Amino acid sequence: MTQMEMIEEFLFELRNQDIQLWVEGDRLHYSAPEGKLTPTLLDQLRERKGEVLSFLYSAKQSVYSQQSQIKPIERNGNPPPLSYAQQRLWFIEKMALSSNTYNLPLTLHLVGKLDYLALEKSLNQIIARHETLRTTFSEINGTPAQIIKPSFELQLPIIDLSGLTSSEQTTKLQQLLQTENELSFNLEVDTPIRARLYQLGTTEHILQITLHHIASDGWSLTVLPKELSAIYTATLEDQPPPLPSLPIQYADFAVWQRNYLQGETLETQLSYWKQKLQNLPQLQLPIDHPRPPVQTFNGAGIPINIPAALTSKVKQLTQKQGTTLFMTLLAAFKVLLSRYSGQEGIAVGSPIANRNRREIEGLIGFFVNSLVMHTDLGGDPSFTEVLNRVKQTALEAYSHQDIPFEKLVEELQPERTLSQNPLFQVMFAVQQEEILKPSLSLPNLEVGWYEETGAEMTVRFDLELHLWPVGEEIKGFCAYNRDLFEAETISRMMSHYENLLSAVVETPEEPISKLPLMKEAELEKILLEWNKTKTDYPDHKCLHDLFEEQVEKTPDAIAVVFEEQKLTYSELNSKANQIAHYLQKLGVAPESLVGICIERSIEMVVGLLAILKAGGAYVPLDPSYPSARLAYTLDDAEVSVLLTSESVLDSLPEHQAKIVCLDTIGEAITNNSIDNPASQVTPENLAYVIYTSGSTGKPKGVAIEHHSPVAFCYWASQVFTFKELAAVLASTSICFDLSVFEIFVTLSQGGQVILAQNALSILNIKSEITLINTVPSAIRELSNINAIPDSVKVINLAGEPFSNQLVQTLYQQENIQSVYNLYGPSEYTTYTTFTLLNQGTTTEPTIGRPIANTQVYILDSHLEPVPIGVAGELYIGGDGLARGYHNRPELTAEKFIPNSFDNSKSTRLYKTGDLVRYLSDGNIEFIGRIDHQVKIRGFRIEIGEIEAFVSQYPDVKENVVIAQSDPTGGKRLVAYITSKQESTQDTSLIPQIRQFLKQKLPEYMIPAAFVLLDAFPLTPNGKIDRRALPVPDTVPSGLSTAYLMPQTETEQLLAKIWQEVLQVEKVGIYDNFFELGGHSLLIIKVHKKLQEIYPQNISVLKLFQYPNISEFSKYLIDLERQEVTDSLTTGQAKARTDRKTSIKQQRLQRQQNRRNK
Repeated sequence: MTQMEMIEEFLFELRNQDIQLWVEGDRLHYSAPEGKLTPTLLDQLRERKGEVLSFLYSAKQSVYSQQSQIKPIERNGNPPPLSYAQQRLWFIEKMALSSNTYNLPLTLHLVGKLDYLALEKSLNQIIARHETLRTTFSEINGTPAQIIKPSFELQLPIIDLSGLTSSEQTTKLQQLLQTENELSFNLEVDTPIRARLYQLGTTEHILQITLHHIASDGWSLTVLPKELSAIYTATLEDQPPPLPSLPIQYADFAVWQRNYLQGETLETQLSYWKQKLQNLPQLQLPIDHPRPPVQTFNGAGIPINIPAALTSKVKQLTQKQGTTLFMTLLAAFKVLLSRYSGQEGIAVGSPIANRNRREIEGLIGFFVNSLVMHTDLGGDPSFTEVLNRVKQTALEAYSHQDIPFEKLVEELQPERTLSQNPLFQVMFAVQQEEILKPSLSLPNLEVGWYEETGAEMTVRFDLELHLWPVGEEIKGFCAYNRDLFEAETISRMMSHYENLLSAVVETPEEPISKLPLMKEAELEKILLEWNKTKTDYPDHKCLHDLFEEQVEKTPDAIAVVFEEQKLTYSELNSKANQIAHYLQKLGVAPESLVGICIERSIEMVVGLLAILKAGGAYVPLDPSYPSARLAYTLDDAEVSVLLTSESVLDSLPEHQAKIVCLDTIGEAITNNSIDNPASQVTPENLAYVIYTSGSTGKPKGVAIEHHSPVAFCYWASQVFTFKELAAVLASTSICFDLSVFEIFVTLSQGGQVILAQNALSILNIKSEITLINTVPSAIRELSNINAIPDSVKVINLAGEPFSNQLVQTLYQQENIQSVYNLYGPSEYTTYTTFTLLNQGTTTEPTIGRPIANTQVYILDSHLEPVPIGVAGELYIGGDGLARGYHNRPELTAEKFIPNSFDNSKSTRLYKTGDLVRYLSDGNIEFIGRIDHQVKIRGFRIEIGEIEAFVSQYPDVKENVVIAQSDPTGGKRLVAYITSKQESTQDTSLIPQIRQFLKQKLPEYMIPAAFVLLDAFPLTPNGKIDRRALPVPDTVPSGLSTAYLMPQTETEQLLAKIWQEVLQVEKVGIYDNFFELGGHSLLIIKVHKKLQEIYPQNISVLKLFQYPNISEFSKYLIDLERQEVTDSLTTGQAKARTDRKTSIKQQRLQRQQNRRNK
């Protein structure tokens, strides 16, 4: 029973004693006969004053009036309609979304002398007393109706387990109870009540009663035991049961409800809810598993126990704020949901008994209503303010509780999806243990509630939090959908709920963003333990020092190879030194920015080393870049000297830098020393400035100091062996920081830098490459054409997300021993996190953990750490952090912020803009870019999740999904795909992918358009250029498209049915059924008409999955083809041949019969 139900029960007791309560302003008044208001009752009234005021306030505002009495309907043989609540459950059953989801079990443990016949008779008297327990449900002219049986005799079977041992008995009983709980009702045939009696011994029995929710609710489960007690006792005493006659039956209520909720009464209610729930966002809690396309109900539960000390403080806060216990606990829960989801508008459902009329208090039936409690938590309010907002929300909801949830859904028409409950996905209830498990007294018997073992249960929402006061504590359980969440996640979440309650009772005026969710141990784990990466490295050295040390160790070893050219370490060092001396004469010194714009060549590597040795910092420029971009970079970096080649000169823009052509400088440096030049450069001076794309369209220069790549090279030396670094492919542009690994890590460890124009050039390389470090799209291409050399031992993947499928494909090449995923923005030297990916795993790659001397923090929008499993923005700190953006102090201050988690020194964090979350093992899951999150039709969608599923389709090579504006000003998803097939003209691939995604994703996550490309446009850094993707042709999408009339016979037939049911003049093949005014009841009418024509068994669910005529007609055609195929493969080919030709004939005959009616 909910908090409101508990108050109703309390007030009901007072009313029975003629104690009257009323509200004047904000004061509670009472009137009672002398002696009736005992001190105990008065204490209870004072303690529950806030709750009573809330209830009376809502009752005062309720649109139900005493003038509108529920009266018995005339029993004239016309079946009464279903109530709105019943209609929704009936529809769910028709769609076959649930078989046993709405079973309500009631299991009693009976010890003592049991009179079996009296028990069976008592149950049958209850059934005779309540029409709803002998009601079935059928369609009449396409509309569901209640078929009330005049009488029904329930048979109570006895299952004798007394001959089994105790352990055997327990096991068998659990199996039988579970089987009975999972047995579905056929609502058209079965009455909604069953009962079984299990005999454990002569004086020990288990009574299991199962009701369907369409005829019962939580309140009803208290009515039934009370009546059972009264009738069983009277039966044994051979007396009539002392129960008053029922003034009405449930069918009377159903008729009254439908007659009452019309016109002004309905509009008064709806106007509030339409305003309150306008643009209601879907709650996006972090889940452990992808949401199934069709909602499932597989649940489990985690017990909750809020200790007495905390419970006492919660009650004190409740009393101080003048709210109810329900409101306080709900407010804390909403704060938790907001912190977990990152959303400010939080909607949860809350059940309300809806028994605010005397005539229905004693009925068994489905009266409970669900109220949508939507509260805006924006502005980072204090908890006290949140509590006031929740109080206001609750009082308003109580004032407008009359409209059934089912009617609300029908009228508001929220976005349709089969994957989750409409309007809210989380249920919250504060109940009363005495109501959950009412005391039950039966003569000669000890009666208790039998506790079934096992945590599995049925759930109707993503999450359900049920709480109830027990003595001085609050107990309860959190039920969750096992297909979405792991038990560990929910257990952690409930721990955070208790922590939050502990915080709010101590500091209710604290902004909710500052209220701690995690205890010290968890905080210490994510902030300190998982960031223990401190490792000694030569932080007094510069990047070129590492190379020079290697020259001393292996002077004659090959250092760099390009095509037929090779240089040893000694030769490379000498050439670089000569140019470095020359650069120093040109004025290059520490902090000097020296440009280098040259084709890939040995001279490129020489030039990079020379700049560093001279004391300067290199600024890479790609000769293939547009002239305007080169000009911007040269100007912004204020490059003083530019290293280039004769072949590039003519393509360079005008600039002021001194030109040094590395391919013709020979004579100028012939006499220069080959010794390492002296320089004043320090580890705190700049090593390079790499320009990356900016959101404003202007590139920004990321400035990296020497100590950062030194720390990076030292980390790499601890992860990769010399054999693995023996010959590293260097195919990445030096404008992209992957090149730092390929060139400088290799040269610091004595390996060979194998230069290539690009990754595909590997086909022409004779050297035995041991390690490839590149982007996933490049390695995928190499793998597709079997171009990865047999000498390769290690593959490093970085720069883009990729699937586990690619990883496992690479491991199929036996020589490949290790595949790494390396993540990092340019603002942190090359890589930030890494992980070695396992062979044979089925899990998708994470980005791992931080590399040495690196700290990572996952924070919310208020820079507070988020718990494990919760998404937040990734912030990075450590020795690899960039100085900032060159000449961009404002942007640097915005993106590089003080590190509040390191009190030892003044350090900074980089704000990546990447959405990630910690997994329980400390690895980090990359979710996507924060700016790639989009909202489509009210659903917040992470595009990376869709891309991951598209990539699973076997024929998809690469894909990108983006959100584009549609003609109506809304957003639609567009998927761009390259195929593994040679031809992109095969348009059959698109419907195949769409159908594949329908099995994996909710409808709202399936792209509206698909575009097949020969290849993706790339940025100069080798990443996919999203801005250069072509805009697709207009794709039909609901009512935003022009009318397209039905063409085929099937389309014309469907259009005619739709027009009849929807009562519209015309329907286009891409018009959406629901956007045209369709709803669940009309879907059933369409289904009935289809069943009259088509011989196949068409599921109602398919009408939801394919909501326009174009899609549904294709489904029907496929269904017919599949039936023919199945017929021909059953071994009855001859007998079925006639069937093959008659399917269409049957349909035509049914159409003719329908026309003749």
